[in-house]
Amino acid sequence: FADDLKTMTQGNGTRVTEFILLGFAVRQEIQYILFLVFLLIYMTSLVGNIGMILLIKCDAHLHTPMYFFLQNLAFVDLCYTSAITPKMLVNFLVSDKSISFSGCVIQLYVYGVFATIESYLLASMAVDRYVAICNPLRYPIVMSQRACVQLVTGSYFIGSLNATTHTGFLLSLSFCNSNKINHFFCDLPPMLSLSCSNIDVNVMLVMIFVGFNLVSTLLVVFFSYIYILAAILKMPSTTGRNKAFSTCASHLTAVTIFYGTLSYMYLQPSSSESQENDKVASVFYGIVIPMLNPLIYSLRNKEVKEAAKMLMKSCS
Repeated sequence: FADDLKTMTQGNGTRVTEFILLGFAVRQEIQYILFLVFLLIYMTSLVGNIGMILLIKCDAHLHTPMYFFLQNLAFVDLCYTSAITPKMLVNFLVSDKSISFSGCVIQLYVYGVFATIESYLLASMAVDRYVAICNPLRYPIVMSQRACVQLVTGSYFIGSLNATTHTGFLLSLSFCNSNKINHFFCDLPPMLSLSCSNIDVNVMLVMIFVGFNLVSTLLVVFFSYIYILAAILKMPSTTGRNKAFSTCASHLTAVTIFYGTLSYMYLQPSSSESQENDKVASVFYGIVIPMLNPLIYSLRNKEVKEAAKMLMKSCS
């Protein structure tokens, strides 16, 4: 074992009690710059997502299914970026980049729960837009408060099931090769690569769960927008078409960024170079996207901008 590998003897085997997050292989001067950049991004994420949650809660005009999903999306973004960013920021400044085994597992679990929930929330928002544009007369019935709560509750259930499954099977593994994770947070693939146990079941579960979650939610989004596009093109009024496009533009932008990044992460072949590329993709997926989402929905959404203006007027 390396000198910095801390293990605890248990019978005939060993158990790692601490991991080292290698992070980004750059000079210390660059790490200070990265700390400032990511601190700014994280603070923007906090302000944007908390502001979105409070704005929707305070403005009665935004108490609709669309903004109910958006409020939950802001909460999810806030949770999963907060699971990984604070530890990464600390590691930019200190030489001891260790994290306890239990802390690593908790970070992996929280990140897995909320990252999975996000994909299902985006799919639910696509269904909401489909019903609003393709079946406007039935919209209040189909997208009732009960239906919206069920969709969100189902998203949380699947997210919890996904993370619990991967974390549970991870805990059954032995780690005795190394404790150095080639990442800036405890992600599942780099952790599995450190195990000296047979990880075939874990890899199979990753393929099944990640494949199902990505493909199913992406298909829902894809077919929803196929029907939406067909309905928009049939509209006789140019004004009506423009309004329909504007209501979908923000969500479509967020979906494109989200699934584009995930596809890049999981569809490229595994190699040492891909591990470094995964770090960059993870930065975008886990840190940048939670900052972009509230900006996308606030800058491209007239109702949100009007609500923000009214709130600022009332405060002043």
